[in-house]
Amino acid sequence: MTIEGAREIEESEMMDHTTPEENDDGDSVKRLPPWNKHITIRGLVASLLIGIMYSVIVMKLNLTTGLVPNLNVSAALLAFVFIRTWTKLVHKAGFVTTPFTRQENTIIQTCAVACYSIAVGGGFGSYLLGLNKKTYEQAGIDTEGNSPGSFKEPGIGWMTGFLFVSSFVGLLALVPLRKIMIIDYKLTYPSGTATAVLINGFHTPKGDKMARKQVVGFTKFFGGSFLWAFFQWFYSGSGTCGFTYFPTFGLKAYANSFYFDFSMTYIGAGMICSHLVNLSLLAGAVLSYGIMWPLIGDRKGDWFPSSLPQSSMKSLNGYKVFIAIALILGDGLYNFLKITFFTARNIYSASKKNSKNKPDENSQPQDTLQLNEVFLRETIPFWVAAVGYILFSIVSIIIIPIMFPELKWYFVLVAYIIAPSLGFCNAYGAGLTDMNMAYNYGKVALFVLAAMSGKNNSVIAGLVGCGLIKSIVSISSDLMHDFKTAHLTLTSPRSMLVSQAIGTAIGCVVAPLTFFLFYKAFDVGNPDGEYKAPYAIIYRNMAILGVEGFSALPRHCLQLCYGFFAFAMLANIVRDTWQKIGKWVPLPMAMAVPFLVGAYFAIDMCVGSLVVFVWSKFKKEKADLMVPAVASGLICGDGLWILPSSILALAGVRPPICMSFLPT
Repeated sequence: MTIEGAREIEESEMMDHTTPEENDDGDSVKRLPPWNKHITIRGLVASLLIGIMYSVIVMKLNLTTGLVPNLNVSAALLAFVFIRTWTKLVHKAGFVTTPFTRQENTIIQTCAVACYSIAVGGGFGSYLLGLNKKTYEQAGIDTEGNSPGSFKEPGIGWMTGFLFVSSFVGLLALVPLRKIMIIDYKLTYPSGTATAVLINGFHTPKGDKMARKQVVGFTKFFGGSFLWAFFQWFYSGSGTCGFTYFPTFGLKAYANSFYFDFSMTYIGAGMICSHLVNLSLLAGAVLSYGIMWPLIGDRKGDWFPSSLPQSSMKSLNGYKVFIAIALILGDGLYNFLKITFFTARNIYSASKKNSKNKPDENSQPQDTLQLNEVFLRETIPFWVAAVGYILFSIVSIIIIPIMFPELKWYFVLVAYIIAPSLGFCNAYGAGLTDMNMAYNYGKVALFVLAAMSGKNNSVIAGLVGCGLIKSIVSISSDLMHDFKTAHLTLTSPRSMLVSQAIGTAIGCVVAPLTFFLFYKAFDVGNPDGEYKAPYAIIYRNMAILGVEGFSALPRHCLQLCYGFFAFAMLANIVRDTWQKIGKWVPLPMAMAVPFLVGAYFAIDMCVGSLVVFVWSKFKKEKADLMVPAVASGLICGDGLWILPSSILALAGVRPPICMSFLPT
């Protein structure tokens, strides 16, 4: 669903999307149930199931490519599927249930997203995994900045504790500013708006028919994807076996990671992501594995010693990691400066306009007044947010230095003092552009702390400090997206905050367990395996770079990094200034992912884009309706098979057949 379509529906149909108790005379706002009625037992059960399923899916994406699409709309669809199926079964059994409202749908979606967001942003594929011994060894034990013993092996206990003390602070950082962001500044929050429009659309007579078609489509492709993953398992005996390693374009192309691996997860993700993102991934794959790495590999013995192992940062792997870092930093720095300038300019313009001419409430449309009334009716007292933020901060300042002695308590204190202002900038920018810049704030913290902590403590201090800032800034921005959804679906902000807190608590338990399911069952962090966890080595080397400076780079790598950093900045400038040319310029951040991971998943995602393109050419209306449902079915079916396959791997049950391919 496009943002333009979302806005049209928001303006023209919002107040038509009412619950059965509502009417057209404005009494609907008065009749809405109190906030605690929005949160139901069946809703929490549905949130738990959806949160667990999506935690497994995004954990796989985190540990394979590090690229996770936005699944909010998909979560809203699944929430509708769960509760509608539940109510039908209960009715057939002869029982009566309470009506399923848009408010309950919104709460389930919020709680489920808060749960799996911990798996996305908890650092399991980046800063936390970058602490483990395998990543420490890959970065080079003899490297100056990678001090001996600067690693910490993953553990369910300390990971769960770290998530609990770091995640809840972000929930309260911007709560007092919700009226300013949503009502006064009228920020759009495109993802939150699109989710609200989808939920509102479900809860109408016309929307019910539309939802039924989406549910059928989701169910078909969910079942097909699950069965296909089950079928593939029989042929994946050991090593490089099975359909996942099918040399689609020949063995030489396969050796350079160009093959189609039949992954329904990536095809579904490609259907959700824009064509530009997928083509940018393919461009990065062709440039890196198609051109650069073969050419640099031929310089073995000249640019880097031929005796070094492939995983060494002083060999070809160093070029892969540091050039990817250059692209990510160039893109991140440009967008950080752009959003900061854009935010400051808009805040100044809005304050100047408001001081001259305050809006007259009577001039606003009646439906907007009603939405605002519900949003402001059940307030969240400022003192609750302030006291909660201070208490959670004190707990973190005490606990985190005990977990990580390398990170001094005063660094944690400074992080929590500046975090609300950083969170505001990020949430404001996300409201305008839908871009969450939390990772860039985290990278700034990583470099600063790594440089200030001294060589013996730098890497761990930098990685943990990065996680603290990133967590607060990201969660506070996500909460504003949810507040926007609440505003447009007549859902109480108080119930949204409670459901977000419940989802976060569930996620703090589910995410480490999900991570260990992968960590114990599969070879996570192996650069030649399926679960490469590319961002773990990237983040650790960023910390090392903050200590060593450019001495960490292999020969000629610095010049290449300069070139790609400049390319990332220039590409963004062209995109923003010359629209006709800029729309064809690839996204540097997306290009960077296959530099380290390989080309195979980019091919899968481009297949997803091709499906959407062809479908839209022949049946555009049906494609617009069904693409989110079909993509969700493909992702969820393939993702759900990970649970039984992991259990089988832990039990020592191996697939009976190894399908492999050899040259004649």
